Amino acid sequence: MKTTPEHNERVAKMTFASVFPHYISKVESKGRTKEELLQVITWLTGFDEKKLQELIDEKANFEIFFEKADLNPNARLITGLICGYRIEEIENPVTRKVRYLDKLVDELAKGKKMEKILRVG
Repeated sequence: MKTTPEHNERVAKMTFASVFPHYISKVESKGRTKEELLQVITWLTGFDEKKLQELIDEKANFEIFFEKADLNPNARLITGLICGYRIEEIENPVTRKVRYLDKLVDELAKGKKMEKILRVG
């Protein structure tokens, strides 16, 4: 399934602040914690909690969010389907990075071990 330019634009312009509460709800409803979610986001982006709060307060969209991120080199190991798209086939870099984040949140919510989520070893 290929993403369209319109889809990529919509994803890039979504704010992290609008999505973050949904991530929290999703993981907490499955028995995981906000701290675990923050650990996963920090692993992917290099942002600490203070920087994440700044980006939320600025209402940074995902394009800006990922421009400022120091993406983990192991992020390329995040593969599979998310939202009907095969991550490794998404050509648009911003959309791919957002789907990396979505996939990590899904894995956390599904109860995967943190070592697996963070692609350790």
